[in-house]
Amino acid sequence: MITIYHNPRCSKSRQTLDILHSASVELDIVLYLETPIDKPTLISLLAKLNMAPGEIIRRSESQFKENYLGDTDITDAQLIDAMLKYPKLIERPIVVSGDRAVIGRPPENVREIM
Repeated sequence: MITIYHNPRCSKSRQTLDILHSASVELDIVLYLETPIDKPTLISLLAKLNMAPGEIIRRSESQFKENYLGDTDITDAQLIDAMLKYPKLIERPIVVSGDRAVIGRPPENVREIM
């Protein structure tokens, strides 16, 4: 079973989903903007990605700038809290298989865990 944290409005997310569909893998599609990720799940995703919160936050989103999340004194905990409050800040798509995860940027990254 592969899980994709998907935003249908994002072209990279749609392209990644197309790759998964063409591989005929069993999918769980999580529309994380409609069903927000909880804190334990986000922390688990970060561990599976082997990334820090600052590596998966979308710096171009207005909430990033409006909340001064690029300041040097912002902690990982504050970034996690911001991503929970504003899920659009989470880089997308995140694809999970077992204890591994990748970000589908580029979409072909998903092949690493298929």
